[in-house]
Amino acid sequence: MKNAEIESRLPNMIGPGTKIMGNIETNGDIRIDGNIEGNINSKGKVVVGNNGFVKGEIICSNAEISGTVSGKMAITELLSLKASSKVNGDIKSGKLSIEPGALFSGTCAMGNQAPSGAQVAAGASGEAAKKN
Repeated sequence: MKNAEIESRLPNMIGPGTKIMGNIETNGDIRIDGNIEGNINSKGKVVVGNNGFVKGEIICSNAEISGTVSGKMAITELLSLKASSKVNGDIKSGKLSIEPGALFSGTCAMGNQAPSGAQVAAGASGEAAKKN
């Protein structure tokens, strides 16, 4: 168990000029200043820097976006979109902060109204049953 505790305290960084194609899973925080094509799953905070680019889903506790994200985001606590951010995709978040100048295109579900994946699937099958 000590290895997991140590891992969660170490910073994970994807630097400028680095491109990763594939999924990332981490118990700790991660900062992205490079390019990621794949999903990010973190038990901590995900930071996408000004020059960072993510094409894929982001699932985490907290997120701060200053760069570009193209894909769905599921944030259990706080999502902060900084003035320089560009987000294209659907957002599910406990709380949402958007600075003036941030660009966001997609749908947003917040707080207790934010459905989980299981609730969305159950709702969709329920609607289909009502139509029949």
